[in-house]
Amino acid sequence: MGNAIAQLPTNNGSTRPLARNRILSARFSEVEYADLEKRAWTKGMTLGDWAREVLLEELRDADPPATQTHIFTELVAIQLLVMNVLEPLLRREKLSREQVAGIFREVQATKTARAQELLVKRTQMRGN
Repeated sequence: MGNAIAQLPTNNGSTRPLARNRILSARFSEVEYADLEKRAWTKGMTLGDWAREVLLEELRDADPPATQTHIFTELVAIQLLVMNVLEPLLRREKLSREQVAGIFREVQATKTARAQELLVKRTQMRGN
């Protein structure tokens, strides 16, 4: 997945890859194993190598990157904006510049907290 393999220096000044000396195992049903194997093959990898890469990628991405969080927050802002503007427009009401500016200020002030609330709610739903 494009990550450099950790290197260990040797006595002669060269380096060699660190030994992989730990084994992790898991049990799967025949169907699960076949599905996992098929997924690995579509990536051109053995099941063991693919599983290792998937686990290490999950470890590296344990926390959502800042960019993903920012994008999610901006999507929430767009949703809030639409929700606040759509109702008056559907009633054929015109919004003044001041009203629109107020809505923008409100969205900017609340988007981060609302995004965090939605993420917490989503996490709790996954746990149940």
